[in-house]
Amino acid sequence: MAVKPLAAQPSRRLSDAEIVARAHRSDRNFAILGLSVLVISMIVLLSLIIDFMVDGLGRIDLDFLTSFPSRRASEAGILSAWVGTTLVMLVTTALAVPLGVAAGLYLEEYAPRNWITHLIEINVTNLAGVPSIIYGLLALGLFVQSFAMGQTILVAGMTLALLILPIIIVSTREAVRSIPLEIREGAYALGADKWQTVSGYILPTARPGILTGAIVGMSRAIGETAPIITIGALTFIAFLPPPPVQDTFPFINFDWLNSPFTVMPIQMFNWVSRPQAAFHVNAAATGLILLLMTLLMNAVAIWLRYKIRRSMR
Repeated sequence: MAVKPLAAQPSRRLSDAEIVARAHRSDRNFAILGLSVLVISMIVLLSLIIDFMVDGLGRIDLDFLTSFPSRRASEAGILSAWVGTTLVMLVTTALAVPLGVAAGLYLEEYAPRNWITHLIEINVTNLAGVPSIIYGLLALGLFVQSFAMGQTILVAGMTLALLILPIIIVSTREAVRSIPLEIREGAYALGADKWQTVSGYILPTARPGILTGAIVGMSRAIGETAPIITIGALTFIAFLPPPPVQDTFPFINFDWLNSPFTVMPIQMFNWVSRPQAAFHVNAAATGLILLLMTLLMNAVAIWLRYKIRRSMR
């Protein structure tokens, strides 16, 4: 006797209420997952900051900030390290921000749309993810050895500028791309040419987004150690470079650009590698000051962005 096959049951169609409920569940689950990741990240960050504060806060005083490194942990300070960090970041900002903004504006507003431009855009995006040690090796072979520029503050600033240049270019392009088309059309309708539109309307409107990219890039550069060590930065230095400002004409001195240097991450690395616990306390105090410098730099940039947005309104 032949067995009749069971008839396939027709699939039940979801109602609109069930579809909406399923979408709400997906959104809720994703929100919970994102909040969990955020909480875990904040806990790790806060634990690191608390550890720095517990170990190094009592070590920070005026003598620590105004003393040179020493072989005695109780007499060691970070004067040469924080001065070197400040000067290197000054050079990095002066080189990376104008070049990055100009390159981003060119690629977004002036560059022709062909395969060469597309290849450049792909490579700029990929360069933002290249390990920092690669930039150090590039600077060692190009600036230090080929151009014989030495292990100086200028070379360190150029190296870090190369490191954060792709970040600033990408953020500039995204900021320019987010500007409504009506602003361009309104500028052209008033008789402005291409440069007048870019300089008078597009660039001022995109400044908050450009500053955001600069904040991210500078925050990465200030804590980099690998490229600075690669180009030959000193781990122990007991003198300061010449001051950028002097009391005689022409009142501006550029000799500091060719001076040897050290930075705070290298000073931390030097102290952490020592077996004495007192040097580890110094390293924790240095890390706390480096964190405060980063937060201060970001706070200034955020304040500038806020002032720009208020002036635009």
